[in-house]
Amino acid sequence: GEYLESTLKGLSILEGNQHTDHYTLVNHAEPNCESHQDYKSIVNDQATNVFNGKIMVEQIAQKTNAYQQNNNILLSEGATIDTKPQLEIFADDVKCSHGCTVGQLNDEALFYLRARGISKKEAQALLLYAFANDAMENIDIEPLKLKVAKLLAEKLEVNIDL
Repeated sequence: GEYLESTLKGLSILEGNQHTDHYTLVNHAEPNCESHQDYKSIVNDQATNVFNGKIMVEQIAQKTNAYQQNNNILLSEGATIDTKPQLEIFADDVKCSHGCTVGQLNDEALFYLRARGISKKEAQALLLYAFANDAMENIDIEPLKLKVAKLLAEKLEVNIDL
């Protein structure tokens, strides 16, 4: 049979009272296929991000590889993350994984950058840019990749040479 691969990536950078809902459904209805979902969010102020992702593997869809990841960074006490990854598997020869993380910026990485003379604000922006950047690695259209990188740098107030 035919081998198909699907990649879904999402990135939300929220502030103020902004709210984002990500609802995904990947339904594997044929054997020997693969799917990758990678959704990230950076949430500040009173903003809220919701991720509800479902992977369904039908009985016929043997040899399915399905991966789902949702990683989030909270930048303030009032920010909210609601993440609900789901697997519904009716086939027995599959590899499926899902996970989610909710955390703050890495204190050791911040300390490392600060010890090298980088301001706290710039250090935070660089770490957030690095966290968000891999959402762009699959963009094959170079002008689009540059545009997204520029928007990301502006949103996070980081100076990078593009």
